[in-house]
Amino acid sequence: MGRVVHFEIQADDPDRACDFYRKVFGWEIVKWDGPIDYWLVTSGPEGDPGINGAILRRMGSDAAEGDAVNGFVNTIAVDSIEGAEKAIPDAGGEQVLPSQEIEGVGRLAYFKDTEGNIFGAMESVG
Repeated sequence: MGRVVHFEIQADDPDRACDFYRKVFGWEIVKWDGPIDYWLVTSGPEGDPGINGAILRRMGSDAAEGDAVNGFVNTIAVDSIEGAEKAIPDAGGEQVLPSQEIEGVGRLAYFKDTEGNIFGAMESVG
């Protein structure tokens, strides 16, 4: 069963978004020491229900034209990215960004469901 394991918040100004979520919700947010600009979000104490996520610079070509990612992106754990890349179109969805290797983390791809919602699928390392 695919469980939501991560969320992403797209932001025009990630620093401003980090400040907002720290002030409003008290989230702990730290810049990731990885190959992309990515701020890791801890949304609550370990052991409490919920998931953690991240803030990143908005992806897509042009926010003014309405075709940039706008919203929260949930990432769902999958056993195989290749399996997701086949199953999602077969079910009426589409792949919107090719899979990418995130060193030490896993393989990630982005998809659109039948309602136009974007979500991630992650095949974890190990």
